[in-house]
Amino acid sequence: MNIDWHGLIGIARVARGRAYVPYSSFAVGAALLTGSGKVYPGCNVENASYSACICAERTALVSAIAAGERDLVALVVVAGGPRPVPPCGVCRQMLSEFAPELPLTLANLEGATLETTMTELLPGAFAAKDMG
Repeated sequence: MNIDWHGLIGIARVARGRAYVPYSSFAVGAALLTGSGKVYPGCNVENASYSACICAERTALVSAIAAGERDLVALVVVAGGPRPVPPCGVCRQMLSEFAPELPLTLANLEGATLETTMTELLPGAFAAKDMG
């Protein structure tokens, strides 16, 4: 499948604009491309009970899974800041459950990008096979 990284960055930027971040003011957007060709946007949503917060990457992932998707093709994450920001540890673990080789492009608002994979971000990820 041909991946339109530029288009995915645009979708993630729009999703970032929908983030609900009254506590951190750190908005993040994501765009997850699936094997069906559908793109699932995600944004971070904060809550006064911090443990109830959800990251943009997991918002996109759970939307895709809820729609019946399992074949993850590519992910873009867009955030403000001086450098492209990688997914947090929880997001890395969740994404690796479904696509341990998933290619990612991380971008900031100034246009800097970093291409990576889930394996590079989370080597030795815990998986179902580890449960015996």
